[in-house]
Amino acid sequence: MSAVATLEPVERRLSGTAPAISAAGLAREFTVKNKPPKQALRGLDLTVAEGEVHGLLGPNGAGKTTLMKILSTQLLPTSGQARICGHDVAGDTQEVRRLIGVVMGGERGLYSRLSARQNLEFWGAVQNVPRKQIRERTKYLLQRLGLEAKADVRVETYSRGMKQRLHLARGLIGDPRVLLLDEPTMGMDPVAAREFRRLINELRSERRSILLATHDMAEAESLCDRVSFVRDGEIIATRSPRAVAELVSAVQELELDSADPAVLAELAALPGVTSVAPNGESLRVLLRSQDDFRVLLRFAADRGITSLRTVRPSLEDVYVRLIGDRGLVV
Repeated sequence: MSAVATLEPVERRLSGTAPAISAAGLAREFTVKNKPPKQALRGLDLTVAEGEVHGLLGPNGAGKTTLMKILSTQLLPTSGQARICGHDVAGDTQEVRRLIGVVMGGERGLYSRLSARQNLEFWGAVQNVPRKQIRERTKYLLQRLGLEAKADVRVETYSRGMKQRLHLARGLIGDPRVLLLDEPTMGMDPVAAREFRRLINELRSERRSILLATHDMAEAESLCDRVSFVRDGEIIATRSPRAVAELVSAVQELELDSADPAVLAELAALPGVTSVAPNGESLRVLLRSQDDFRVLLRFAADRGITSLRTVRPSLEDVYVRLIGDRGLVV
């Protein structure tokens, strides 16, 4: 990636001693007046090696964004410790901010009445990037992320996907060693999302460390060296993408075009069927394994059901059906 070609290569700046990200016993509690305290993080432990792309997978409310905000010095932990390249996020915030780039979903972090170019120049100055390098990087990033044609147009006119690409450019303007990406492809069209993934692979080749929070299982599988499952403020399992793919393929989920209660009861009694639930005018069936698919096919044929669709289990399905309180139960 030529955006930072004038700077020292990341490899020369790696410490070789401390992980890019480390968290130990990290907890964060939120208090609301007249309500019980809410535990967003509960003793979370995480290690991301230098040069690693690490995914955080979990449903809304799992604690991913809270973790990102602590690592980016936007929130203080209630207890525990978090470090970026060996620097404590609570005690050495200025050095941590120099090392990281942050890409959060939503509107925050962009000034809508400024142009994309002005936004990047502003954030480059905030991060104490030399003026000449700000101009060089701004020009390259606008071109690389497909914003060059509207570089001098107010951001308030941008689509959601364009704003998200500008967020990514903002995260890169300071030439970070560590990137924190929270739902970075939110609102992007498929072409832009594919370009984003290509960019992440380029950043990986530069040995930058990336923590990627996402709901997109396919995105995590294609980009990450390892992924961690987050639930209720805790990391309950860390696996390679291959193992994540095995989690998904360990079950078969299908839809049959039938809403007959009698069919539902018969399906529930079949060997290999772990659950059956109405889904509009169809039935959603979860099988224990791929081997049980033939049993379901015979059942459907015997009852004249001609429409049967394979459904990829959602991330939440994987949590509920494959991950118990003590980890994987496959």
